[in-house]
Amino acid sequence: MTDRKQEIAANLAKVERRIAAACEAAGRRRDEVTLIVVTKTYPASDVRILSELGVRDVAENRDQDAAPKAAACSDLPLTWHFVGQLQTNKVRSVAGYADLVQSVDRSRLVAALSREAVRRERELGCLIQVALDAGEAERGERGGVAPGGIEALAGLVAGSPGLRLDGLMTVAPLTGEYAGRQQAAFERLMDLSTHLRRAHPAANMVSAGMSADLEQAVAAGATHVRVGTAVLGVRPGLG
Repeated sequence: MTDRKQEIAANLAKVERRIAAACEAAGRRRDEVTLIVVTKTYPASDVRILSELGVRDVAENRDQDAAPKAAACSDLPLTWHFVGQLQTNKVRSVAGYADLVQSVDRSRLVAALSREAVRRERELGCLIQVALDAGEAERGERGGVAPGGIEALAGLVAGSPGLRLDGLMTVAPLTGEYAGRQQAAFERLMDLSTHLRRAHPAANMVSAGMSADLEQAVAAGATHVRVGTAVLGVRPGLG
């Protein structure tokens, strides 16, 4: 085993223990929570190591990095999640490799994703990104639709050819009433998910929590946590 594989394996084991402990504390089964490893800024060789270690879900947030990496790893049994703010001019590329887009936050993006999914004869999973730092008619600092906009956007996704409404995603906000209150933010997301599932029962995915706050996300009920640094190490600088 190479030094890098040993390092990643050790980190992955620590994260797995954290998730297992958080599930036990919350009275949840370990298989209720899926680990998504965020591989942004890391090379395709790390993605291959993750696959060898049993990871099946990976995430990227910049198409210019993700597209060549996904192509280089196209032989691996991976589910690719796109988690960054997505410009409509990048949709054609992203729809070629992403299985799920977790950052759907406006109608124009829904229309672009639908067109490209149909063109490629693919089905794209979509999560509505919720901005808990936004007013009712605003978008968040890091993207996302305000809670008041979820219902309309979800209906649009559900009714769009080539798209599948899978649930909700959020990033713990840095400003507003939930700043520094990660568990309260994630609990609010779960309330919004409960409301969404009344109209869309299959949209039961809740993506929340990262390296620093995955325990709070699991305690609140998240089904997926997005962890990068705790598995792959401190990120190199973004050029």
